[in-house]
Amino acid sequence: MRELRFPKELYLGEQVDAALNVFARFGRLERDEDELTWIVRVHAASAAKERRLAGELANYALGATIRARGER
Repeated sequence: MRELRFPKELYLGEQVDAALNVFARFGRLERDEDELTWIVRVHAASAAKERRLAGELANYALGATIRARGER
């Protein structure tokens, strides 16, 4: 399992959710949050797949947030 943490001051929750929807078919993704952070736990068939899935998901969430903030 890998855990990703997305600071709420930087990332939009809607865009983290969008990334989860895009990548859900590649593994099991759990979303949680605390006061300051969106938390995503990534589970896949192997450590290598978890690493790749986590990286792709994080990149997507960042890009989607940048695009969304640019449109506002």
